[in-house]
Amino acid sequence: MTHPLSRLKLLATTALCAPFLTTPTHAQDLAEDYELDEIRIESESAQTVLGNHTISQKDIEQRNPATISDVFDGETAVTASGGAAIAKKVYVNGIEESLLNVTIDGARQNKSAFHHTGNVLIDPGLLKAVEVTSGLAPADGGPGSLGGSIAYTTKDAADMLDEGDTFGGRLTFGAGSNGFGLRSTLSLYGQTGGFDYVLHGARHKGEDYKDGGGTTVQGTQADLTDYVAKFSYTSDDGHRVAFSASDTRDTGDRAAQMGPGPFVFVRPDFSGLTTGPNMIIDALARRTSYSVTYSKEDAQGWFDPFFQIAYNEQEIDAGDGWGENTSLSGTFKNTFQLGNGTVTAGLDFFDEQAEGRTASAVAPLAFGGSEKLRNIGVFAQARQDLSNRASLSYGARFDIQNFTGADGSKFDDSGFSANAAIDYMLSDFWTLNAGVASTFGGYELGEATIINFFDTWDYTGFETSRSNSARLGLRFDNGPWVANGALFYTEINNLASVLPRGGLRGASTDITSQGFDGSVAYNWGSGFARMNYTYANVKEDGGTIGSTDYYRGRPLGHLIGLETAWQSSNGWTIGGTAEIAPSYSDANMDAYSVWNAYAEYVPPNIDNLRVRLDLRNLFDETYVARANDSAGDTSGRPIPMNEPGRTIAVTATLTF
Repeated sequence: MTHPLSRLKLLATTALCAPFLTTPTHAQDLAEDYELDEIRIESESAQTVLGNHTISQKDIEQRNPATISDVFDGETAVTASGGAAIAKKVYVNGIEESLLNVTIDGARQNKSAFHHTGNVLIDPGLLKAVEVTSGLAPADGGPGSLGGSIAYTTKDAADMLDEGDTFGGRLTFGAGSNGFGLRSTLSLYGQTGGFDYVLHGARHKGEDYKDGGGTTVQGTQADLTDYVAKFSYTSDDGHRVAFSASDTRDTGDRAAQMGPGPFVFVRPDFSGLTTGPNMIIDALARRTSYSVTYSKEDAQGWFDPFFQIAYNEQEIDAGDGWGENTSLSGTFKNTFQLGNGTVTAGLDFFDEQAEGRTASAVAPLAFGGSEKLRNIGVFAQARQDLSNRASLSYGARFDIQNFTGADGSKFDDSGFSANAAIDYMLSDFWTLNAGVASTFGGYELGEATIINFFDTWDYTGFETSRSNSARLGLRFDNGPWVANGALFYTEINNLASVLPRGGLRGASTDITSQGFDGSVAYNWGSGFARMNYTYANVKEDGGTIGSTDYYRGRPLGHLIGLETAWQSSNGWTIGGTAEIAPSYSDANMDAYSVWNAYAEYVPPNIDNLRVRLDLRNLFDETYVARANDSAGDTSGRPIPMNEPGRTIAVTATLTF
């Protein structure tokens, strides 16, 4: 049997030699630089049908997000849970983000330390774009992309400076009703002599909101602070080195409840428990990230490198439980231009730890411990136009993992991942898109806050996971009308328990998400209107996934999203979004519809000022969002968390 390291070396050699494995016609031109047009399968329209959604800078600005949930307004394949920032989780076709590969500016983010809190604490104030893949993650997208990936990108100075300027700034100030409170951000940025920088800060402070029925939802106050610093230098010949640091904290008073035992834990994803009253206590969610990146501006031909080292911490203080996840990661890759496309090849690694403990106030019952996980992988991903009609993306990666349990036990495994997708033009208006992927997930860190909680964790039967995904769809593009739809299927097998009952870490489950998503859009010169639709049937071991396994996924059922905007010639923009969720009896979920509207004005003689009025939940609907942890609960223990009722906010943005 071939040793895993030998296979790793073999794949590394193949990856680095991939540019040479071309047709004779292309081989004679490989030494030349190519000015490639966009590879057709990489176009936004093709990627959308393949389940790879991009929320662009324009989308983000139109939605004027105050929270990460607002970033996904009008989307249906990508949803976010509610409550305060500490509680928010993102789902892709119902699969929770802890089963996705999540990055910020290319840097890997570890997951949360506690299942009642979100995974990646992020403020949208500096966001430039969000790229989401569902199931068909490419090999160069990183390891562990079982359900896909989410890649957040923040703005650089060049994204905000006007041409010819060397310094600029942006100040926003917002105030709103129903607990929105006050939100302000300040960004300073500049570039001179090859150096550029961004300094950004955000503060959002509010009160507990009321739902559509007028009931105050305890522990939902906004209390978020975010700092980002980015510095880079670009030489005359395009070599760019960048350093980024960020610190994001949610420090508000949160609802907590007693139990299990004498412990008090915050549960910011619930309104409370029926077994006892809420206690309002201080809680903390903190994400700190650092990264150093090297790249080549305007790269052509064979040398288009990307090297990055990143470090990430995610800390949760959940009352009588504390946990921290850390991650050191790196990516070293190069994109080679071929005559008809590109090949990206390289290696990546991560070294992660989950550490947690209970509070010293209950020392006789103090628990805790740590787990460690290491991964190294090599990969190659090709993207090529084979003809005027056919375009392909295909690739593979090989990963080796080492895991150390809380009891000191060690596990080693390795696995291949492969993917392939095609974009084929059937006619001038119709295009077929299809893709398949098999992804090695490996081991998974348990929840740091509850390691060895009451029961010593037992790793008997502990094994690695794998996902298999497929997607088949069509798109139609005829001038102002654009439509697409696709069937999707993702199965994730052998997921070890991260919240083990009786300490059985080796207990495993299988998760599936299958259904349909599509959209219809009409674009005209001064505006657009779009309708998205997704049906996601998420199951665990063949049955509808239950609310006690929300850290795996949520049964979304049917979701309809609407978004429109119209810009007048005198500085006004009017638009809105909506989320419509029919009842979903399989998961005991009620129907609701939520409508949001906005009006924005840019004075013609003061074009650096924007004033915006947002009306959220315009009709004061009382509802539990489909992605919320307590949605559809049948146990009778959690009290479902309703979303905010009607909220009015005014935001002014001044650039200078």
